[in-house]
Amino acid sequence: MNPFHSIQDQESVRQKVREGYGRIAISSGSSCCGPSSCCSADSGGAASQLAQAIGYSEDDLAGLPDGANMGLSCGNPVALASLQPGETVVDLGSGGGFDIFIAGRKVGASGRAIGVDMTAEMLAKARNNIAAYTQQTGLSNVEFRLGEIEHLPLADNSVDVLISNCVINLSPDKPQVWREIYRVLKPGGRAAVSDIALLQPLPPIISEMVEALVGCVAGAVLVDETRRMMAEANLTDIQMEKRESYIDEMKEIQDPLYKKIKEALPPGAKLSDYAASLAISARKPMS
Repeated sequence: MNPFHSIQDQESVRQKVREGYGRIAISSGSSCCGPSSCCSADSGGAASQLAQAIGYSEDDLAGLPDGANMGLSCGNPVALASLQPGETVVDLGSGGGFDIFIAGRKVGASGRAIGVDMTAEMLAKARNNIAAYTQQTGLSNVEFRLGEIEHLPLADNSVDVLISNCVINLSPDKPQVWREIYRVLKPGGRAAVSDIALLQPLPPIISEMVEALVGCVAGAVLVDETRRMMAEANLTDIQMEKRESYIDEMKEIQDPLYKKIKEALPPGAKLSDYAASLAISARKPMS
């Protein structure tokens, strides 16, 4: 299943995503294709409010470099990962470094936290925040690499934990992303992912909206499709938890794109009837 088939080819999709998230990084706000995106809050205060509503603690958010939290989350994969000191953790689509700067504190001086992102503007923003992170924590254990999540700049069997936050839905080749996750994880390594998933197919008018693509809705696939792709990539111990309430949080922060999508829904329907935040965990077998 390729949800982008009727929109554009894979490279066109990547370019749309690159351009949208590049604008977010440059503006230091959350504008993607408009005043706000489906996955973003419209101010620093709203971003913090949304982060706490979806599972981040005040301790997680305290002391983050300025601008690292752009409200682009749909769950807390760091908490789901249960990171331990000394582990190597990689974040797919790390953006401004939000989850990496939190993860770096958890894996400590003996660990490593590596962000991968295909958007140069996001990488620049994240890298510019490393000095502030080091000053605040005394740690020099984070780095950010340019790369596509379908082709990770990482060696085979090199990662203890793979996390991702509201990014895999953006990929036009999701099976390849899950194969890459399997490839880079060490035997016994684990994945912890928060993503948007569909509970039922979207109305065609929404699945064709470029704004909804970059805003994390149009590219999402059904929950069962995600499970199938993970199993075909040979990941095991797959667990999924649907969290429909996250979608409704967008209404509480008056997200403009949520309003636009809602207007396109059938009368009486709401976006959480179609989509949910999905907390996903899995492992690479030991052999």
